[in-house]
Amino acid sequence: MTAAQSLHSVASGPAVSFAEVSLVLGRTTILDRVSFSVRPGSVHALVGPNGGGKSSLIKTLLGQMPHQGELSLLWPAATGVVGYVPQALEFDRGLPMTVEDFMAAMCQRRPAFLGLSRHYAAAIGDALERVGMQDKRKRRMGALSGGERQRVLLAQGLIPAPQLLVLDEPMSALDEPGIQVFERLLGQWRASGITVLWIEHDLDAVKRLADQVTGLNRRVLFDESAATALTPERLLTLFSAHPRPTGETA
Repeated sequence: MTAAQSLHSVASGPAVSFAEVSLVLGRTTILDRVSFSVRPGSVHALVGPNGGGKSSLIKTLLGQMPHQGELSLLWPAATGVVGYVPQALEFDRGLPMTVEDFMAAMCQRRPAFLGLSRHYAAAIGDALERVGMQDKRKRRMGALSGGERQRVLLAQGLIPAPQLLVLDEPMSALDEPGIQVFERLLGQWRASGITVLWIEHDLDAVKRLADQVTGLNRRVLFDESAATALTPERLLTLFSAHPRPTGETA
Protein backbone atom coordinates (compact mmCIF):
# COMPACT_ATOMS: atom_id res chain seq x y z
CA MET A 1 0.00 0.00 0.00
CA THR A 2 1.34 3.44 -0.92
CA ALA A 3 1.45 6.33 1.53
CA ALA A 4 -1.37 8.08 -0.37
CA GLN A 5 -3.51 4.92 -0.29
CA SER A 6 -2.84 4.60 3.44
CA LEU A 7 -4.01 8.19 4.01
CA HIS A 8 -7.21 7.56 2.07
CA SER A 9 -7.92 4.28 3.85
CA VAL A 10 -7.86 5.75 7.36
CA ALA A 11 -8.93 9.34 6.71
CA SER A 12 -11.90 10.71 8.61
CA GLY A 13 -11.42 14.17 7.10
CA PRO A 14 -12.38 15.38 3.63
CA ALA A 15 -10.41 16.01 0.49
CA VAL A 16 -10.34 19.72 -0.31
CA SER A 17 -10.21 21.02 -3.88
CA PHE A 18 -9.51 24.56 -5.09
CA ALA A 19 -10.22 24.94 -8.82
CA GLU A 20 -9.36 28.23 -10.57
CA VAL A 21 -10.18 30.24 -7.42
CA SER A 22 -9.76 33.98 -7.96
CA LEU A 23 -10.38 36.93 -5.68
CA VAL A 24 -10.31 40.58 -6.76
CA LEU A 25 -10.95 43.41 -4.30
CA GLY A 26 -11.35 46.74 -6.05
CA ARG A 27 -8.60 46.74 -8.65
CA THR A 28 -6.30 44.47 -6.66
CA THR A 29 -5.94 40.80 -7.54
CA ILE A 30 -5.58 38.87 -4.29
CA LEU A 31 -5.84 35.36 -5.73
CA ASP A 32 -5.21 34.51 -9.38
CA ARG A 33 -6.68 31.21 -10.60
CA VAL A 34 -5.51 29.16 -7.64
CA SER A 35 -5.81 25.41 -8.15
CA PHE A 36 -4.57 22.60 -5.93
CA SER A 37 -5.97 19.73 -3.86
CA VAL A 38 -5.55 18.61 -0.25
CA ARG A 39 -5.54 14.86 0.28
CA PRO A 40 -7.93 13.53 2.93
CA GLY A 41 -6.23 12.87 6.25
CA SER A 42 -3.06 14.74 5.29
CA VAL A 43 -1.21 17.69 6.80
CA HIS A 44 -1.04 20.25 3.98
CA ALA A 45 0.95 23.44 4.47
CA LEU A 46 0.47 26.79 2.72
CA VAL A 47 3.60 28.94 2.55
CA GLY A 48 4.34 32.31 0.99
CA PRO A 49 5.00 35.98 1.69
CA ASN A 50 2.80 38.32 3.70
CA GLY A 51 0.14 39.69 1.36
CA GLY A 52 0.44 36.65 -0.89
CA GLY A 53 -3.17 35.58 -0.35
CA LYS A 54 -2.83 32.71 2.13
CA SER A 55 -5.28 34.03 4.74
CA SER A 56 -7.64 35.23 2.01
CA LEU A 57 -7.70 31.74 0.52
CA ILE A 58 -8.55 30.32 3.93
CA LYS A 59 -11.37 32.85 4.28
CA THR A 60 -12.83 31.78 0.94
CA LEU A 61 -12.81 28.19 2.20
CA LEU A 62 -14.62 29.28 5.38
CA GLY A 63 -17.21 31.21 3.33
CA GLN A 64 -16.02 34.63 4.54
CA MET A 65 -14.78 36.06 1.22
CA PRO A 66 -16.38 36.30 -2.24
CA HIS A 67 -14.55 34.48 -5.00
CA GLN A 68 -14.69 33.09 -8.50
CA GLY A 69 -13.94 29.46 -9.26
CA GLU A 70 -14.89 26.35 -7.34
CA LEU A 71 -14.19 25.10 -3.83
CA SER A 72 -15.26 21.62 -2.82
CA LEU A 73 -15.06 19.46 0.28
CA LEU A 74 -15.34 15.74 -0.46
CA TRP A 75 -16.31 14.08 2.80
CA PRO A 76 -15.72 10.32 3.22
CA ALA A 77 -19.19 9.89 4.73
CA ALA A 78 -21.58 12.44 6.22
CA THR A 79 -20.58 16.10 6.32
CA GLY A 80 -18.27 16.62 9.28
CA VAL A 81 -17.03 19.47 11.47
CA VAL A 82 -14.62 22.19 10.32
CA GLY A 83 -12.39 23.64 13.06
CA TYR A 84 -10.53 26.93 12.73
CA VAL A 85 -7.63 28.35 14.74
CA PRO A 86 -6.94 32.03 13.91
CA GLN A 87 -3.51 33.61 13.97
CA ALA A 88 -4.26 35.88 16.93
CA LEU A 89 -6.99 36.84 19.36
CA GLU A 90 -8.03 40.48 19.63
CA PHE A 91 -9.77 41.36 22.89
CA ASP A 92 -9.76 43.86 25.75
CA ARG A 93 -7.16 42.52 28.18
CA GLY A 94 -8.87 44.35 31.01
CA LEU A 95 -11.98 42.20 30.73
CA PRO A 96 -12.50 39.85 33.70
CA MET A 97 -12.75 36.86 31.34
CA THR A 98 -11.10 33.65 32.42
CA VAL A 99 -9.81 30.91 30.16
CA GLU A 100 -12.87 28.87 31.10
CA ASP A 101 -15.17 31.81 30.27
CA PHE A 102 -13.54 32.16 26.86
CA MET A 103 -13.88 28.46 26.10
CA ALA A 104 -17.51 28.53 27.17
CA ALA A 105 -18.24 31.56 24.99
CA MET A 106 -16.66 29.86 21.98
CA CYS A 107 -18.20 26.42 22.46
CA GLN A 108 -21.68 26.73 23.94
CA ARG A 109 -24.85 28.61 23.05
CA ARG A 110 -25.58 29.40 26.67
CA PRO A 111 -24.11 32.83 27.64
CA ALA A 112 -20.74 32.43 29.32
CA PHE A 113 -21.76 34.67 32.24
CA LEU A 114 -24.30 31.99 33.23
CA GLY A 115 -21.47 29.54 33.78
CA LEU A 116 -20.08 26.50 32.05
CA SER A 117 -22.65 24.08 30.67
CA ARG A 118 -22.25 20.55 32.01
CA HIS A 119 -22.68 19.35 28.43
CA TYR A 120 -19.37 20.99 27.45
CA ALA A 121 -17.47 20.83 30.73
CA ALA A 122 -15.75 17.51 30.01
CA ALA A 123 -14.85 18.44 26.42
CA ILE A 124 -13.43 21.80 27.51
CA GLY A 125 -11.41 20.17 30.28
CA ASP A 126 -10.03 17.58 27.87
CA ALA A 127 -9.12 20.22 25.26
CA LEU A 128 -7.31 22.37 27.83
CA GLU A 129 -5.51 19.28 29.14
CA ARG A 130 -4.31 18.43 25.62
CA VAL A 131 -2.72 21.86 25.21
CA GLY A 132 -1.29 21.99 28.73
CA MET A 133 -3.61 24.73 30.00
CA GLN A 134 -5.88 22.80 32.37
CA ASP A 135 -4.19 24.26 35.45
CA LYS A 136 -4.79 27.81 34.15
CA ARG A 137 -8.47 27.56 33.33
CA LYS A 138 -9.36 30.07 36.09
CA ARG A 139 -6.72 32.59 34.99
CA ARG A 140 -7.81 35.79 33.26
CA MET A 141 -7.16 35.72 29.52
CA GLY A 142 -5.52 39.15 29.80
CA ALA A 143 -2.97 37.77 32.28
CA LEU A 144 -1.75 35.02 29.93
CA SER A 145 1.38 35.26 27.84
CA GLY A 146 1.06 35.34 24.05
CA GLY A 147 2.08 31.69 23.85
CA GLU A 148 -0.48 30.69 26.47
CA ARG A 149 -3.26 32.52 24.61
CA GLN A 150 -2.24 30.71 21.45
CA ARG A 151 -2.58 27.40 23.26
CA VAL A 152 -6.10 28.39 24.33
CA LEU A 153 -6.91 29.16 20.68
CA LEU A 154 -5.68 25.68 19.77
CA ALA A 155 -7.94 24.23 22.47
CA GLN A 156 -11.06 26.00 21.17
CA GLY A 157 -10.35 24.58 17.71
CA LEU A 158 -10.77 21.08 19.16
CA ILE A 159 -14.42 21.57 20.22
CA PRO A 160 -16.43 20.02 18.71
CA ALA A 161 -13.94 17.45 17.44
CA PRO A 162 -13.13 18.50 13.85
CA GLN A 163 -12.58 16.36 10.79
CA LEU A 164 -11.10 19.32 8.88
CA LEU A 165 -8.87 21.69 10.81
CA VAL A 166 -7.75 25.03 9.37
CA LEU A 167 -4.76 26.63 11.12
CA ASP A 168 -3.57 30.19 10.46
CA GLU A 169 0.03 30.41 11.71
CA PRO A 170 -0.60 28.54 14.97
CA MET A 171 3.11 28.52 15.91
CA SER A 172 3.62 32.29 15.59
CA ALA A 173 3.37 33.10 19.32
CA LEU A 174 4.28 29.74 20.85
CA ASP A 175 7.25 29.27 23.15
CA GLU A 176 9.26 26.04 23.11
CA PRO A 177 6.85 24.07 25.38
CA GLY A 178 3.96 25.31 23.26
CA ILE A 179 5.69 24.19 20.07
CA GLN A 180 6.10 20.73 21.58
CA VAL A 181 2.38 20.70 22.39
CA PHE A 182 1.52 21.71 18.83
CA GLU A 183 3.76 19.06 17.28
CA ARG A 184 2.21 16.41 19.50
CA LEU A 185 -1.28 17.53 18.48
CA LEU A 186 -0.30 17.47 14.82
CA GLY A 187 0.82 13.87 15.18
CA GLN A 188 -2.47 12.97 16.86
CA TRP A 189 -4.50 14.64 14.11
CA ARG A 190 -2.57 12.78 11.43
CA ALA A 191 -3.03 9.47 13.26
CA SER A 192 -6.78 10.16 13.52
CA GLY A 193 -7.08 10.86 9.79
CA ILE A 194 -8.05 14.51 10.28
CA THR A 195 -7.38 16.74 7.27
CA VAL A 196 -5.21 19.71 8.27
CA LEU A 197 -4.73 22.84 6.14
CA TRP A 198 -1.96 24.82 7.79
CA ILE A 199 -0.58 28.31 7.04
CA GLU A 200 2.95 28.55 8.39
CA HIS A 201 6.03 30.80 8.09
CA ASP A 202 8.44 28.42 9.85
CA LEU A 203 9.76 26.58 6.79
CA ASP A 204 11.89 24.18 8.85
CA ALA A 205 8.76 23.09 10.73
CA VAL A 206 6.86 22.71 7.45
CA LYS A 207 9.55 20.52 5.94
CA ARG A 208 9.66 18.38 9.06
CA LEU A 209 5.94 18.11 9.86
CA ALA A 210 3.86 18.55 6.70
CA ASP A 211 3.00 15.94 4.07
CA GLN A 212 2.45 18.36 1.18
CA VAL A 213 3.33 22.02 0.60
CA THR A 214 1.73 24.60 -1.68
CA GLY A 215 3.68 27.79 -2.37
CA LEU A 216 1.28 30.70 -2.85
CA ASN A 217 2.04 34.26 -3.93
CA ARG A 218 -1.29 35.25 -5.49
CA ARG A 219 -0.80 32.21 -7.72
CA VAL A 220 0.30 28.67 -7.00
CA LEU A 221 4.03 28.50 -7.70
CA PHE A 222 4.55 24.91 -6.58
CA ASP A 223 2.60 22.08 -5.01
CA GLU A 224 4.70 19.14 -3.96
CA SER A 225 5.80 16.81 -1.20
CA ALA A 226 7.24 18.64 1.81
CA ALA A 227 10.39 16.54 1.52
CA THR A 228 11.30 18.01 -1.89
CA ALA A 229 9.30 21.25 -2.36
CA LEU A 230 11.31 23.83 -0.43
CA THR A 231 14.35 24.27 -2.62
CA PRO A 232 16.33 27.55 -2.47
CA GLU A 233 15.37 28.38 -6.06
CA ARG A 234 11.65 27.92 -5.41
CA LEU A 235 11.75 29.92 -2.19
CA LEU A 236 13.54 32.78 -3.96
CA THR A 237 10.80 32.85 -6.60
CA LEU A 238 8.05 32.49 -4.00
CA PHE A 239 9.16 35.44 -1.91
CA SER A 240 10.00 37.73 -4.83
CA ALA A 241 7.77 40.70 -5.63
CA HIS A 242 6.72 39.49 -9.08
CA PRO A 243 6.68 35.68 -9.00
CA ARG A 244 6.40 33.46 -12.04
CA PRO A 245 5.38 29.81 -11.84
CA THR A 246 8.13 27.32 -12.64
CA GLY A 247 8.53 27.05 -16.40
CA GLU A 248 6.94 30.44 -17.22
CA THR A 249 9.19 32.75 -19.20
CA ALA A 250 9.31 36.52 -19.04
